[in-house]
Amino acid sequence: MKVAYYTRPGCSLCEEGLSTLKILQSDVQFEIEIINIEENESLHEKYLLMIPVVEKDGQVIQYGNLDYVTLYEALQG
Repeated sequence: MKVAYYTRPGCSLCEEGLSTLKILQSDVQFEIEIINIEENESLHEKYLLMIPVVEKDGQVIQYGNLDYVTLYEALQG
């Protein structure tokens, strides 16, 4: 399974979120595709106020302050 992780450089909340995802990888098997929204104008416009954003199968699972429990439940099964 692969999740998309929308982020941008210099975002401390994004760094925290990525740490949470990496911790979660010890309990749930998935790949993280890191996407820098500053490299795509439409993504920048869409996610600028939401980042970090975690997406699975095109659906936003969580954004902003990411928490382990919500992500764990969304990525199970």
